[in-house]
Amino acid sequence: MAPLKVCLLLALASVCLARPSDPYHAPPAYHEPVYKEEAKPYSFAYGVADAYAGTNFGHDEKSDGNAVSGSYTVQLPDGRKQTVNYNADHYNGYNAQVEYYGEAQYPHEYGPAVTFAPHGGYKPEPVYQPAPTYH
Repeated sequence: MAPLKVCLLLALASVCLARPSDPYHAPPAYHEPVYKEEAKPYSFAYGVADAYAGTNFGHDEKSDGNAVSGSYTVQLPDGRKQTVNYNADHYNGYNAQVEYYGEAQYPHEYGPAVTFAPHGGYKPEPVYQPAPTYH
């Protein structure tokens, strides 16, 4: 019986030594590492001009990684051209200056609404042919 008691005593001692000395003390807090992200400067520009469709717009923008500045231009349906120049950063937010060029043009007479003749719809031909039956 003595060897069994010694084994139990050693097992109990190892369990007591394995537990933390202060069970009510909070474990050390985990702090996520803070990574400083590098500034990512960029620049882009595009423009579209299609006289047939009446489309005319463009955009250009540049950034040093902290502040953004740019402008975009749109041809409005009334014939005017709208240009927006803007600056944006973390301290002042988004600031825009909007300008219009040209004079709004409205037709004096409106023509009839564009209508299309009905075409009758889609009527597919059946492609399934039943197999012949033999009696």
